[in-house]
Amino acid sequence: MKVFLFILSTFFISSVYSQEELTRILFILDASNSMNEKWSVDETRITAAKDLLTKSIDSLEGTPNLEVALRVYGHQSPITATYQDCNDTKLEVPFGGDNYAEIKTKIKTLTAKGTTPIARSLEAAASDFPDTNSRNIIILITDGLEACDNDPCVIAKKLKDKGVKVKPFVIGLGMDLSYLEKFNCIGTYHDAENRNALQSVLSTVLSKIVYNTTVQINLNDINKKPKETNVTMFLYEAGTNNLKYTFMHTINKFGNPDTLIIDPHLKYDLVVNTIPKLEKKDIVIYKNVHNTIIVDAPQGFIKIKHTNATKSYPLSGRIMQSGSCETINLQQVNQSDKYIVGKYDVELLTLPRKTVTVEVTQSNTTNIDVPAPGLLSYVIKGDAVAQLFLIDDSDREEWVCNLDTSLKSGMLQLQPGDYKIVCRYLNKLSSKDTSFSEFTITSNKTTTINF
Repeated sequence: MKVFLFILSTFFISSVYSQEELTRILFILDASNSMNEKWSVDETRITAAKDLLTKSIDSLEGTPNLEVALRVYGHQSPITATYQDCNDTKLEVPFGGDNYAEIKTKIKTLTAKGTTPIARSLEAAASDFPDTNSRNIIILITDGLEACDNDPCVIAKKLKDKGVKVKPFVIGLGMDLSYLEKFNCIGTYHDAENRNALQSVLSTVLSKIVYNTTVQINLNDINKKPKETNVTMFLYEAGTNNLKYTFMHTINKFGNPDTLIIDPHLKYDLVVNTIPKLEKKDIVIYKNVHNTIIVDAPQGFIKIKHTNATKSYPLSGRIMQSGSCETINLQQVNQSDKYIVGKYDVELLTLPRKTVTVEVTQSNTTNIDVPAPGLLSYVIKGDAVAQLFLIDDSDREEWVCNLDTSLKSGMLQLQPGDYKIVCRYLNKLSSKDTSFSEFTITSNKTTTINF
């Protein structure tokens, strides 16, 4: 089954190019018969390809030091059950400094009818460039594999033997990996699953070609390896609140941080939304090279859990960096959240409150075990004031909370332990009329107190 591909090839790549150096982009469009198949409900592959290519040409018009050209294959000779013209490839619009309108006009008039001679088109394309003194780029738009007798891998080798380097990027719609293996000999691949994604990828690649600048953001673990990922990153124009880019950090299929295209004309402030967040300010993106931004972001996990619960109980923990009172997260029971390695104070929002200090280490989970609570059911008959105390291990009373006596009864979820309720009815005007009741709370059980 054929799929929709973009193959982007670079001819003659030197180490670094200044922005003033001439760049030439040759677009090769597949106009084979298979491009007439439906891509979506309301358009064919050729319609979508022509539309996206026209928009790409529009986006490039007026770019300094850029020339474009158009080669098409499969548009001259109809394919039949007994014949396919494997020489059906033609440079329709040669390179020039102001040929954008001519290319768009030619794209508009094309109809898809023939076969798919990818190898011969690539071979012929090498002669489409006036010289090798510029950055020479090929963008091939096709919906399938080679249909003729030549092998694109052989052509790629021949070009390499002649000193012409081929380094394409394959962007495929709905491709499986076995299909992508067919292009292993030529270059690397990018996947796109729908028209919008495909348009976005093409725009990104063109930005890369124009700027010749790429960026990766390494979120390093404790061993200085870029293994941390799956966290949102914001890039602001430096010194402002002007948000320019939002990315979810991704490790690609090769195990490396994903490559980003970022405008190199600005300085940036980076915010990495770990817990707590990390910031790096005044980042300079150097033009015409691959930039690596390094952020030390070693992380591990905290998990709050009940040790002996017979049912689900609500519980939250207020997470603070050790020595600070600022809340950086409110974490629920049985949930693991990721934190930068270090010490944290965790206030468990139990009754009574309990604070523990834990240490998060690289890639490990620090468990906070909390005994399952019990329930206190109390009844107070009449208007009264009442307070609840915990009797600690040294037999001292520690205030827990004031009881709401307006409803005459209530329930509280309490941690296991010994407690005392102290109460006085408001119609009693002497301190000697104070009464109290001591009781024990046990995990998963209900204790009832009547005054």
